[in-house]
Amino acid sequence: MGSGVSRQVERRKALTVERRKLYDLHQSCGEDFPACAFRPSDRKNWMDDLHPEKLQICKIVWPGTHDSATDRIGIPLVTRPFAQCQTLSVYRQLVLGCRVLDIRVQKDRRVCHGILVSYNVDVVINDIKKFLSETHSEIIILEVRTEYGHDDPPEFDKYLVDHLGQFLIHHNDNVFHKTISEVLPKRIICIWKPRNSPNPKNGSPLWNSGHLKDDWINTDLPSTKFESNLKYLSEQPPVSARKFFYRVENTVTPRPDNPVVCVGPVTKRIHEFARLFITQCFSRGIADRLQIFSTDYIDEDFVDACVALTYARAEGKA
Repeated sequence: MGSGVSRQVERRKALTVERRKLYDLHQSCGEDFPACAFRPSDRKNWMDDLHPEKLQICKIVWPGTHDSATDRIGIPLVTRPFAQCQTLSVYRQLVLGCRVLDIRVQKDRRVCHGILVSYNVDVVINDIKKFLSETHSEIIILEVRTEYGHDDPPEFDKYLVDHLGQFLIHHNDNVFHKTISEVLPKRIICIWKPRNSPNPKNGSPLWNSGHLKDDWINTDLPSTKFESNLKYLSEQPPVSARKFFYRVENTVTPRPDNPVVCVGPVTKRIHEFARLFITQCFSRGIADRLQIFSTDYIDEDFVDACVALTYARAEGKA
């Protein structure tokens, strides 16, 4: 009993130190990067506003969401706080400006996060279709994966092609250097990551797991995650030189050995430091590597930061 209490005291001390590190860094460095004050006039159509005929796919800083379809996961006020990473529906996230979706499924095609389940993936597909019907030049990266510990939905690759085929941008390494206008009217880069089924082949309508990479570390300590993100990002080639998307997630996650196990209060330890992260990318000379930037509880300022850097790249300012 005593050792358990001692561990928790040490963890609380570590958390206090980690938060202070980020606040001190923010105090000394601020949030200053090229075009950081830019705000899109219409977040729902922000790609369309940035001249699709000029904006290359690889130069976009894609605002994304972590565990995107968890707005209605579990039982409200009972299990939901332990797994909910977004409060907005997929459609509302897209309207807000999100352009990368992280969808986890289980064998029966229901969306899940760990052992908790939500609606059928049809809800996600319908939300995407609704958004695409209301816009003209917005491109979405849709990552669908079988959740850890679950079996693949049968013939799920066929399901995705059947339901999204008219929108799918087929795999081709040349896509990275094409402009948005050059891939239209196709609108979705769909990355399917099964656990046991065969991966999509190169050149198929679906992209395989090798085309979206990240370096996830499981920690609830914000400075540890912040510095890990910078370290792994620094090891990547610049966006202009790689043939895959690389994601950085501005999130921390609850740990079972910590009394605080609800997603909200834990991930908020790092949530406010997204602009600081972009600023540090410039300070450390790795801003040309940042591409997909994801978060829990996406908000307008997070989207604006990603769009601002995209705008700076499009205008030759970054």
